[in-house]
Amino acid sequence: MKTLRISDQMHRKLTATLGTLVAQTGKMQTYEDAIEAMLSQSVILPPELLARIENFIQENKHFGYTTREDFIRDAARWRLKLLEKDYELVEIPREKYEKLGKALKHAKNSCNPKDFIIKQIDVALEKNKGKGGTPKAKTLSI
Repeated sequence: MKTLRISDQMHRKLTATLGTLVAQTGKMQTYEDAIEAMLSQSVILPPELLARIENFIQENKHFGYTTREDFIRDAARWRLKLLEKDYELVEIPREKYEKLGKALKHAKNSCNPKDFIIKQIDVALEKNKGKGGTPKAKTLSI
């Protein structure tokens, strides 16, 4: 058995990890278990990416992230959700999405942008039903 010297701050983090392990497993754990978990469950990310995440968290507190671990867990969940489901992500610049929302509101349309886009897809598919070809481009009205 070896003795390790660690700072008080590292001791607090190790103790917190130990508490998490106890909560996850429902049984008592040792500091050795906590160190093993940290070594086996850790992911090493480039410093530039970690800095971007830290900056994002600091500049966007309204999203509720308090640690980069929270952010990374959430990002992994969303990525898995996207890849495991039968959905397609369509990137729309935020500015255009917001302008569409304003245009819909101005036109007194009760749809939000997401529902409007889905409805327009449904309309286009219905118009092309049974034609087997690619529909001609048409202007969709608001």
